[in-house]
Amino acid sequence: METTQIVALALVVVAVVIYRQMRPRPVARPVGLIIAAVMVLAGLSGGGLVDAGHASLSIAVLVAELLVAAGLGVLRAMTTRVWRDQHGVAWAQGGVPTLVAWVGSIAVRVAMMALTSFLGLASSQSSVLLFVGVTLGVQFLVVARRANALPIGPASGIQTAR
Repeated sequence: METTQIVALALVVVAVVIYRQMRPRPVARPVGLIIAAVMVLAGLSGGGLVDAGHASLSIAVLVAELLVAAGLGVLRAMTTRVWRDQHGVAWAQGGVPTLVAWVGSIAVRVAMMALTSFLGLASSQSSVLLFVGVTLGVQFLVVARRANALPIGPASGIQTAR
């Protein structure tokens, strides 16, 4: 894929994911995890993640990007409201803090791309797909873990967690 196609794909996926996260959704549906896995696989198969001319620095930057992606996923997961309905089904919904965290995530990713360029490393747009996949996957897993930790209360009560 060409650079513009990869960036467009990543932006479309992020827009759809953000839209979905702003709506109440059952946590048990693994759609988010499937999307994340596809993005990670696409990023890994795209190649060019390591600049052969600066392998050590390039690997260090890639590891830092993945750690930041994971951290941002945790941050967004913690801004997501998680609750159980009267039937014990776990639900999740993002709000304004989640949207703000998404904007911050995008800004951090752009800054990391600028840093890569500043360091003189050859950049691969596959790293965008990998970053998006990792951050989405971690967010999904943390939200699922939070939902699983909610007690299953009596049918008349709703359990919530922020």
